Amino acid sequence: MEKTEAEKKSAVSDVGAWAMNVISSVGIIMANKELMSSSGFGFSFATTLTGFHFAVTALVGLVSNATGLSASKNVPLWELLWFSIVANISIAAMNFSLMLNSVGFYQISKLSMIPVVCVMEWILHNKHYCREVKASVMVVVIGVGICTITDVKVNAKGFTCACVAVFSTSLQQISIGSLQKKYSIGSFELLSKTAPIQALSLLIFGPFIDYSLSGKFITTYKMTYSAILCILVSCTLAVFCNISQYLCIGRFSAVSFQVLGHMKTVCVLTLGWLIFDSEMTFKNITGMVLAVVGMVVYSWAVEVEKQRNGKAPHHGKNSMTEDEIRLLKEGVEHINLKDVELCETKA
Repeated sequence: MEKTEAEKKSAVSDVGAWAMNVISSVGIIMANKELMSSSGFGFSFATTLTGFHFAVTALVGLVSNATGLSASKNVPLWELLWFSIVANISIAAMNFSLMLNSVGFYQISKLSMIPVVCVMEWILHNKHYCREVKASVMVVVIGVGICTITDVKVNAKGFTCACVAVFSTSLQQISIGSLQKKYSIGSFELLSKTAPIQALSLLIFGPFIDYSLSGKFITTYKMTYSAILCILVSCTLAVFCNISQYLCIGRFSAVSFQVLGHMKTVCVLTLGWLIFDSEMTFKNITGMVLAVVGMVVYSWAVEVEKQRNGKAPHHGKNSMTEDEIRLLKEGVEHINLKDVELCETKA
């Protein structure tokens, strides 16, 4: 009986963490659409904005530790620095990949993270996947690909940036779970330790990365009260997004988080159609239906694998990070939010 109650509480916590992640991620995408679009506030400094996100997250963590709401555990500085470097490379590489590649190839590179994470978990943790899980993952990839991929153009520099982005993001996802397990540290405590390092480095180097992407420095942007309010809303949502992503660490495997993460793509496409009059074609609808079916089948396949193995699933990970805000600006101008995801941690 006690075991059943514990399982129910765990299931409720899983659903709550995931719901918070989906709602905050979709919300931040909508906020950044208004902030970064040419018809909105035209704030095109994606990497610097990510630095703002982590700065506010770090502030929340500092206040939480100071008031005793959370405890600070010891994690070697070199591990925190290593993780922050990987996470920031992921953010910068994603932005450069979008700038140098077509949106279609960029989306393909994002979808390739699922098999890359699978391979890396197999190499690093000797994790194996059953046939049902592999098949359902392919259904999700195909479905999301159908509703998001448009033109596909490849060039040498763009291909290199995409490879770096995929590898660093996948490594980041697996590393977060490993750090949490290795040092028995809670999700929020780990976030509180990594956020200040990422914020400082992104705020220092972010303006230069943004200049290489947009040809403008943030100092040339004419800030208005409305734009500041929109930035604050974006930062507030980023805090919830980052916290929820770290809460999901240990609850879902890296592959599960990637698969379920595409639900945000479906949500944003749907909201873009309902709220912003984005185009919704038969191709989009077909792809979304296929993706949702794949997610349902994946959830079933994971449960089958758990019962077959007679033990809990392997834990590891968070996505994202990568704050793919630059994509929103491109999506508004060219594809009506057909690529999504954010903040993350990616955020």
